[in-house]
Amino acid sequence: MRSLVDVMCGGIVTYLRMCNHDTVYAGDRGLEADDDLLAVARDEARTLITRDVALANRADDSILLESRGVEEQLGELAAAGVDLSLADEPAFCGRCNGPLGRVESTASTPEYAPDPADVAVWRCRDCGQYFWRGSHWDRVAETLAKIQ
Repeated sequence: MRSLVDVMCGGIVTYLRMCNHDTVYAGDRGLEADDDLLAVARDEARTLITRDVALANRADDSILLESRGVEEQLGELAAAGVDLSLADEPAFCGRCNGPLGRVESTASTPEYAPDPADVAVWRCRDCGQYFWRGSHWDRVAETLAKIQ
């Protein structure tokens, strides 16, 4: 799914990206005005995810969320048919939504990242952030397991 998440729903962005949904966050692009959000959603063929009823009604494709809490919002997305399964091979950066590439097992990584010879590691081609299945991955998996 290609989505554009309104600033009111920012807590779900990383979850969607970790489930391999191409997810643009309005706050990352400085999108505040409704017309700007609608233009990006239309021009990039994205489903708008928002809590704003009037905005959702104006969008070509939208998912209206009623809840404020992240787990509740994820539940609403699941009920709307959004697949919330963690990806075996993550494709999108949790930080910037850029494309991820697998780090070769012989490559060096920064001190904060594990050795790719020991664990699968991915790096964002846009912002350079490293990702691996660590404790954050486990916490996200636990949260998503409660939803489904």
